[in-house]
Amino acid sequence: MPTRIGVDIGGSGVKAGLVDVERGVLIGERLRLETPQPPTPEAVVEATAEVISEFHSEETIGIGFPSIVRDGVVHSANNIDPSWIGRNVFTVFGEALGDVRIVNDADAAALAEAEFGEAKGVAGTVVVLTFGTGIGSGVLHNGVLLPNVELGMLELEGVAPAELKFSAKARRREDLSWDQWGERVNRFLRHVERILSPSLIIFGGGVSRKWAEYSHLFDEDLPVTPARLANDAGIIGAAALAI
Repeated sequence: MPTRIGVDIGGSGVKAGLVDVERGVLIGERLRLETPQPPTPEAVVEATAEVISEFHSEETIGIGFPSIVRDGVVHSANNIDPSWIGRNVFTVFGEALGDVRIVNDADAAALAEAEFGEAKGVAGTVVVLTFGTGIGSGVLHNGVLLPNVELGMLELEGVAPAELKFSAKARRREDLSWDQWGERVNRFLRHVERILSPSLIIFGGGVSRKWAEYSHLFDEDLPVTPARLANDAGIIGAAALAI
């Protein structure tokens, strides 16, 4: 049974787990630490090292990272410290953790759903959205990832980036009811559908566990379904990269 450590770094938490990368399932419990504030490179690497220390693996580590990463270089810092921009993530994490594979966190979730979840075998365009501190997005076409698509950065209803109004964090910040938030998110989903005409939209992030609380507010013709891997998709997808 091949296993790898997967890490999902988000705006609010650094999560890790040991993953059976053949079946796409966690072995045992995942561990979580609060994302350090400010989330500087040094602080995030330290938190990552701490959260994976319980797993005692010398294999390659997969990391989902909340940024546009091109050729290893960080190009955005919406939910991390601006001091990350221009840094090479393979150098920053590799010096502390050893051999690493790193991808955008929402892209990791999309890869997991393509291999083990709701996107497996789905033709055409599939959009995986992760609702949390922001709105992450992974876009697949016939199972192939189009990396670094940031749909949370769209402008909608005069708000840019849209994630400031439509994320799970916005629901908590504004103390919205599930119905209020569901109506709001439905408008974001419809906007995404108009732009990309996807075969399927997969709704992920920790809030996907509450699917029944708000999904009845979504338009019936929207091709949307909850993520099969829920909030573990980022960890599983990151770990699968490390084989």
